Amino acid sequence: MASKYDLIVIGSGPGGYVAAIRASQLGMKVGVVEREELGGVCLNWGCIPTKALLKSAQVFDYIKHASDYGVEVSDAKVNFESMIKRSRTVANGMSKGIQFLFKKNKIDVLEGMGRLTRKKSVEVEAKDGTKTEYTAKHIILATGGRSRELPSLPLDHKKVIGYRKAMTLEKKPESMVIVGSGAIGVEFAYFYNSIGTKVILVEYLPNIVPLEDEDVSKQLERIYKKAGIEIMTSSEVTKVDTSGKGCKVTVKSGGKEQTIECEIVLSAVGVSPNIEGIGLEEAGVKVEKGKVIVDDYYRTNVEGVYAIGDIVKGQALAHVASAEGILCVEKIAGHHVEPLDYNNIPGCTYCQPEIASVGYTEKAAKEAGYEIKVGKFPFSASGKASAAGAKDGFVKVIYDAKYGEWLGAHMIGANVTEMIAEVVAARKLETTGHEIIKSVHPHPTMSEAVMEATADAYGEVIHL
Repeated sequence: MASKYDLIVIGSGPGGYVAAIRASQLGMKVGVVEREELGGVCLNWGCIPTKALLKSAQVFDYIKHASDYGVEVSDAKVNFESMIKRSRTVANGMSKGIQFLFKKNKIDVLEGMGRLTRKKSVEVEAKDGTKTEYTAKHIILATGGRSRELPSLPLDHKKVIGYRKAMTLEKKPESMVIVGSGAIGVEFAYFYNSIGTKVILVEYLPNIVPLEDEDVSKQLERIYKKAGIEIMTSSEVTKVDTSGKGCKVTVKSGGKEQTIECEIVLSAVGVSPNIEGIGLEEAGVKVEKGKVIVDDYYRTNVEGVYAIGDIVKGQALAHVASAEGILCVEKIAGHHVEPLDYNNIPGCTYCQPEIASVGYTEKAAKEAGYEIKVGKFPFSASGKASAAGAKDGFVKVIYDAKYGEWLGAHMIGANVTEMIAEVVAARKLETTGHEIIKSVHPHPTMSEAVMEATADAYGEVIHL
């Protein structure tokens, strides 16, 4: 195996493997360092296996409500072990797909823990302790992130767990406290509640899914409470006692403390970047507030060293890391590329109903000084949603009143994660509200709601 490369990528997650493949397409000799499974957290422990679990929960939900559709089903039961097994099978299949793509693109896999050296080379330590040094003209750090731990909530990986363990529990817990209501928290809340676990969701901020538009947050809270999930906002977990059979969780809310007993505590309080032990200090790479400092093209302060994904500024999302990886290697190859617009990055949460958003929230648009037009179309007025039995939710759009610029869109409902790309593309093309109204949308579809919400913003809505 060659020891000299045009490019070495440390990490094979959605940032690393995409960067490697694009670099190979551009004629570079590429090596990828990976200490665990190809595909990183996303394919093996994040995006993909969680969606497999959520699909299992959704199927069970359909069966429980089959009579609503004129179908009689009896004795439906959850086989928790089979759900977990299916999720792992899906993840393993995706990881093997990356192996195939690497082989197809003649990318070398350098197995082990990678770190930068003072000589701007990469040292790879295999599991048996053997160390090998590789040189490259360019090195991309794409080491991703891991579950963030709070001082008051240390993980023991048995009773107090992170997202990895939540996907591989041996049996279905009877009760669970989930700390944090971002995407990870609300997705697992939906999954475990759907299969019969008593779920209590604790959020430090005033609203669940706090990064979303407030209307979306309030709608999801109503739906979750109706489904039997207990929600505690403006609340903080101060300690967890695991000395007994289960967990005793102390929650401070409204100046008062209460103790909640449960079987499992899931910490879903965000992601910490993996910047330790990868040679940043040795190579002289600058770090600020736990993130590697990079320019608009992901160059660090050290020539020939780059960083992408969860370890740099920007949203910690798989598709962001992939976009950064492609942009980074195309810049290295001498292509004309434009910096990524981080205000046009879609965010998707795969609870039920799903959440999708991009751009400014209503509050953020006002704070930015825009005079705005806001339109909203509920799925209760959608023929397709009614036929599908999925009337919960809405599409909300925000436009600049002066020029018609599409400032943001926020959706909650069935399959809205498949609808948000229309908004991303339209915003990229600087499409105005009037152009969306005049773009004929097919009927009956959920996506009609985008056109209808826009028409509502301009006082032209038909079906409200």
